[in-house]
Amino acid sequence: MKIFWRNLAVLLLPIVLMGAGCGGSSTAEKLATTPVTITIWRVFDDDDTYTKIMNAYQSLHPNVSFSYRELRYDEYEDELIRAFAEGEGPDIYSIHNTWIGKYESLIQPMPDSLTIPYSETRGTIKKETIYTVQEEPTLSERALKSNFVDVVVKDVLRSYKANAKAESENRIFGLPMGMDSLALFYNKDLLNAASIPEPPSTWTEFQDQVSLLTQINTSNSIVQAGAAMGTSRNIERAFDLVSILMMQNGTQMTDSRGRVTFAQETDSGFLGGEALRFYTDFANPLKAVYTWNEDMSDSFDAFVSGNTAFFFGYSYHHDFIRAANSKLNFSVSALPQIDGGKTVNFANYWVETVAKSTDAGDWAWDFVQFASEEDHVTSYLEAAKKPAALRSLINSQLEDEVLSIFAAQTLTADSWYRGGDAHVAEEAFLDLIDEFLSGAEQERALKDAQNKVNQSL
Repeated sequence: MKIFWRNLAVLLLPIVLMGAGCGGSSTAEKLATTPVTITIWRVFDDDDTYTKIMNAYQSLHPNVSFSYRELRYDEYEDELIRAFAEGEGPDIYSIHNTWIGKYESLIQPMPDSLTIPYSETRGTIKKETIYTVQEEPTLSERALKSNFVDVVVKDVLRSYKANAKAESENRIFGLPMGMDSLALFYNKDLLNAASIPEPPSTWTEFQDQVSLLTQINTSNSIVQAGAAMGTSRNIERAFDLVSILMMQNGTQMTDSRGRVTFAQETDSGFLGGEALRFYTDFANPLKAVYTWNEDMSDSFDAFVSGNTAFFFGYSYHHDFIRAANSKLNFSVSALPQIDGGKTVNFANYWVETVAKSTDAGDWAWDFVQFASEEDHVTSYLEAAKKPAALRSLINSQLEDEVLSIFAAQTLTADSWYRGGDAHVAEEAFLDLIDEFLSGAEQERALKDAQNKVNQSL
């Protein structure tokens, strides 16, 4: 397949500047031979996942080299902010899709075009190197919508003003290499023992199966949990779980101005509160679905120990689970949905963006585009074992034993938080869960959480 947004470049007339002989080098030659180092900071993926892409880019631009750094997640933001403050930040860096608003002032949005030099050796008997400088259009809004799944467009396409007097325009603030979504991991042995032939596809089936799978002894202690669900800080990605329950039941998460509205009452009642009650029922001893409490171990540890039937996680959890317990007989299925409702899944992904402080903006954005194109991103997806964000690659992953579930959910994946501090929003949701479990007045707790999240915008 031809590279999808570079096709436009062939319509452009390049500026051809050949070597100036004894008179010296041309401008194009100087630009094409001046060494450029692009510094890349990312989390979770080592440089092996990027090697083929970087090598392919260098074959087109021999003057470009890369400095790739993988950082630990728990140190990443502190290191990033420190580096930018000291003028030592990367040219290209990864940010979570919910962090774009937080880092917006530190991002150089993608320009309409890039000026990139090329060198090409021509001739057979007498070889000569031709140097050109090409002004190439970048990925258009139309191409973004055509090539990437919908949630990417919602997250990365943002209003931008170059200065106070300029008119607002839509600009791209980053591009993803992949796209993950929340799914249901299950212990096959526990389901088999309970005579459950298939994992649940709806939340009603999920409730029924959790009741069958939960074992409580005479001391009212949970000896086998049906699911890791219902509490706040011992559930991995509790924020994601509560968010998707709200999104699936029709809760309006934000209004047209971007203000958070999940606590608002509708004709159908407090939908956000209903989602919270559904979630916290699994940690309520008075409910038939009681299966979890705050004294339990971390949800991931509980699942890999073999004492919990269901765990909600992402594609990267598969290898983590296998590494933690190679003998665990588990599999993964699609995230349950509301009976008869609209299918909605929860997106979790990172985008590559360019620092406002970079001195190599055109080179950096050119590489971000290059790396995320179909012809090149495939090597990354295979090395990193990630689901694709490009529409054109989804079908190719539907036969993959692990990725198929996640790939099938990509087109219906969505997210909602686009504010300035996702950590504040997550803490507000965890506190909200605790408030519901403690018996606090639910409408007040919802509005308090909504106010906290709005303050982070």
